Amino acid sequence: MFKQAKGQKYSAFLTGLHRAVLFDWSLEVGYRSARSFADARGKTIVVDPAFRAEGNIMGPKPALHVFRQSSDDFFAGDFLKALKVKLSFSFLDGVHLFETLLRDFMAVEKASDPKGVIALHDCCPFSHEMTTRDLAAIPKHAWTGDVWKLIPILMEYRPDLRLTVLDAAPTGLVLVSGLDPKSKVLDKKYSEILELYGDMSLEEFGLEAFNALFDYEDTAAFMATGYPLFAELGLAEPAPAMPEAATP
Repeated sequence: MFKQAKGQKYSAFLTGLHRAVLFDWSLEVGYRSARSFADARGKTIVVDPAFRAEGNIMGPKPALHVFRQSSDDFFAGDFLKALKVKLSFSFLDGVHLFETLLRDFMAVEKASDPKGVIALHDCCPFSHEMTTRDLAAIPKHAWTGDVWKLIPILMEYRPDLRLTVLDAAPTGLVLVSGLDPKSKVLDKKYSEILELYGDMSLEEFGLEAFNALFDYEDTAAFMATGYPLFAELGLAEPAPAMPEAATP
């Protein structure tokens, strides 16, 4: 039986997070709607090969860098290194193939502040159909591909990382903290990981074995208590209160 994420919707989580926490630099891979980063108040980077801007996507940001290209091409361009960016928060929601998300994670961790957090989306499917790798047979509704594999991969190869799995609807949100930008473990093991997990289905891995890897944390409670993971990392800074209207 699938352990479905039925908590607060992930988009509401992201909106609340950006309103509650001021990040120096944040990154989003896989743009769908400006709502996911519209409230970001720090310097922001967005990467998507099919990016389209609608409405005011700038908001209160001091800088917004948009790249209409694949994440592989973006990271190969060394933009982050050129600007000496240290990412405080990254939201990875690109192509739903585990090797792509793994490469994105590897590149982002190298450019992250060790106190930062990387959020992985769609790692908690609620049907086998939605886990397909066949890009010609993507379900009409929800599709997670096989990025569920990032949970067992990171647990096995990077036990030094901390994984917090929120029940953010509809397909969970994995917050990865305890980052080590200097780690080379995944680089060295990348080929081995691809060989081991490449053709593996969730049925073959075992649904019960996958469910046993984690327990959901309540997203609404996490938000209500002030995003404690981020507070612990010293990143919490609420948005300033709006000034009251002057009395005529």
